[in-house]
Amino acid sequence: MIEAEPAAAALLFADRIELAREFTRALGEHGEERGLIGPLEPSRLWSRHILNSAIAAPLFRPGRAGDVGSGAGLPGLVLAIARPDVDFVLIEPMERRVAWLNEQVEALRLTNVDVVRGRGEDTRLGAPLDQVTARAVSALRTLLPATVPLLRPGGEFVFLKGANAAAELHAAAKELRHFGVDDAEVVILGEGTLDDVTRVIRGTVAR
Repeated sequence: MIEAEPAAAALLFADRIELAREFTRALGEHGEERGLIGPLEPSRLWSRHILNSAIAAPLFRPGRAGDVGSGAGLPGLVLAIARPDVDFVLIEPMERRVAWLNEQVEALRLTNVDVVRGRGEDTRLGAPLDQVTARAVSALRTLLPATVPLLRPGGEFVFLKGANAAAELHAAAKELRHFGVDDAEVVILGEGTLDDVTRVIRGTVAR
């Protein structure tokens, strides 16, 4: 049973809500059988995954953003639905997940998404990204070397994290210094809007 749509969904997606519903329905119906989500996830799909991703949409600026380890399209496809003015590059190493992402891009008729198969640290894009994001991929200290090289000088990372975001930020002090990041911070999103807030670690790369 797919979770009933929370009232906040229409607020976050506005005139893009039908696309969000279509994607959520597809993920809820086919995600488990295709190894994208676990058996318990359909019952909390909106609150735990879709809205958790969509709440970060205002942090993205018109330009080119990458989602490393996009998996089922969380957060990349959700953000692409919410922000048609941003071009997203979804980077994913697993072939079956790449197939899913391409299917959804076609089904949803998203013109602002490219899908690239590969790991973040091995990917070579034709032009650097303005922003990069990731959700539930790895700890910050190991995520930075796999994502920051994809950014242009002055580019920004926007990572969706869990309750240990502040501890991850502290543990990554050495890596942050290496990449010239001195403004990294934890931002809490969704208070008063979502039942469970979203924690984001973001910072600007100086190199």
